[in-house]
Amino acid sequence: MVTRRQTIFGALGTAAALTAVANLSPQALAADNIDDMPRKKVKLAPPPFVHEHEQVASGPPKVVEFEMTIQEKIWEVDDEGTTTHAMTYDGTVPGPMMVVHEGDYVELTLINPESNELLHNIDFHASTGALGGGALTEVAPGEQVVLRFKATRPGTFVYHCAPGGSMIPWHVVSGMNGTIMVLPRDGLKDEKGNPLRYDKVFIIGEQDFYIPRDENGEYKTYETVSESFSDQIETMRGLIPTHVVFNGKKGALTGDNALKANVGDKVLIVHSQANRDTRPHLIGGHGDYVWETGKFNNPPEKDLETWFIRGGSAGAAFYEFLQPGVYAYVNHNLIEAVELGATAHFLVDGDWDDDLMKQVKAPGPITK
Repeated sequence: MVTRRQTIFGALGTAAALTAVANLSPQALAADNIDDMPRKKVKLAPPPFVHEHEQVASGPPKVVEFEMTIQEKIWEVDDEGTTTHAMTYDGTVPGPMMVVHEGDYVELTLINPESNELLHNIDFHASTGALGGGALTEVAPGEQVVLRFKATRPGTFVYHCAPGGSMIPWHVVSGMNGTIMVLPRDGLKDEKGNPLRYDKVFIIGEQDFYIPRDENGEYKTYETVSESFSDQIETMRGLIPTHVVFNGKKGALTGDNALKANVGDKVLIVHSQANRDTRPHLIGGHGDYVWETGKFNNPPEKDLETWFIRGGSAGAAFYEFLQPGVYAYVNHNLIEAVELGATAHFLVDGDWDDDLMKQVKAPGPITK
């Protein structure tokens, strides 16, 4: 009898991944002896927020337990009502950010409810082996899987769905990506080894969408996610996104949803892009310390105006806000920022410092 799992695996062309699992030795699949290690169960927070965590690890390494549920859902990508069939971890674009410390074990329970149509998995760029865990986490609708890996490299890393073949980019550009941050056990440091402590941390996930259009130039809609596949693949192959947004939707981090801070707050901004290169820029501010590649073993760059995040990676920028007001945080491909949606706002409260900036004379008639 052919099971639903076999049907889905065949339809999605995941034979190579299954072969990789089959070829793993029993030793490779055996559980580590971690029964005596402390455990911590973490409740994930929806982006742009991040779950509570220690910046400096207290105690020995532990097993940090996470749970995420895959949701296939209709997703609105702009303020004009344009929708797509999104694939998500825990119902958000991007998925939640996980935070652990170097030497900890990440133990994830990944759930694919019966109500979904497609097979999914998760590839952690922070992990080692088995296609980033992708070969060990393929779950059909109605299944769940538990993956554990050791966090051996400090930094910010992307995770994403990678079921095989054309399904990989389709799932990623449909929203199925997120970030994990592995902090050094003694916390972040500047280029001289002095400690850096942040007051707030935000995750900004940049997402490129490729929404097919009909013969009249109108965005198309589909009854099911599977029905959209062929049109969306054709649009994706043009390599020109219809939307480039932060946290899933144009305006998701502006207006009432602007990110809040106060003058004097030290803020860590983690920026991910699972598919395309991007150039974050904070208008009116700077990157005091920036890990462009997101790897905390490398010294941070200082005083950057714009930084570069490679597609398939996440970087981190540390900034102390010095003036009140609205700061626009953009992809400094300004066409994508203004026309396609890659803009967020920080709303900062506090007292103005005339020494840093002052309007000496207001606009008025030309006098000479």
